[in-house]
Amino acid sequence: MTTATHLRTIATRWTDLTDALASTGTATWPPAGRMSDYLNALDQADEQLAEAARWQATYNRQFLDRDPTQIGATRPPLRIAILDTMRTVEAALIATGDQVAVAVQRSPMTFAPRTWPAADRARRDQLARADSVDPRRWRYGGRHTAPHTALWLLARVEARPGPFRPLPAREHRLIVNVASEACERVERALDIAGRKATIARPCPDCGGSIDMHGGAGASPVAHCTACGRTWGEQDATAAA
Repeated sequence: MTTATHLRTIATRWTDLTDALASTGTATWPPAGRMSDYLNALDQADEQLAEAARWQATYNRQFLDRDPTQIGATRPPLRIAILDTMRTVEAALIATGDQVAVAVQRSPMTFAPRTWPAADRARRDQLARADSVDPRRWRYGGRHTAPHTALWLLARVEARPGPFRPLPAREHRLIVNVASEACERVERALDIAGRKATIARPCPDCGGSIDMHGGAGASPVAHCTACGRTWGEQDATAAA
């Protein structure tokens, strides 16, 4: 996918993430069963973040949010993995917006000197006021959302008109990298993208490397890249 597609996907799928936040999601990838043993290292960094968030959420429910007279555990009101994805993506996009704006956004037009004729000064001041409040401007420290920021970055990539200079190569590369990673996180959280991972254990037949393919609603399949043997969900069920 192109950078423009990545940014549009983030903007259009954000509502889906919001809806998924309060839903009951139980699907995981890789799936439970015999084959999942092969992928214990998949997404360790993200899982550590999610695990920390789950511990914090448990603490908050037990010691901050709950009445001391209540007993027993309750299900978290939000899906922590989705919340972690939304916070991570939004923070990365806004930080990118801040950095890109420094490089491309020109300063607002200055007001006219008092020495100018009254009519000229009035016209110049009117233009300066309009320029300073141009809605296309990036507001540092503003209350930006991920969809708004993604579309603002898209406009810079596509060189849309406004109070901006051309996008430098360094900032363009930054947007490319951040958009790709952010889009991948969004699609992974929603399980709408195919996924692939190399399994830690070798093939039991030939010792070759095993890749697992899945996600996007497809049943996971493990495939030996050396001898070609494959394992499907039915194999994992039969072996369980």
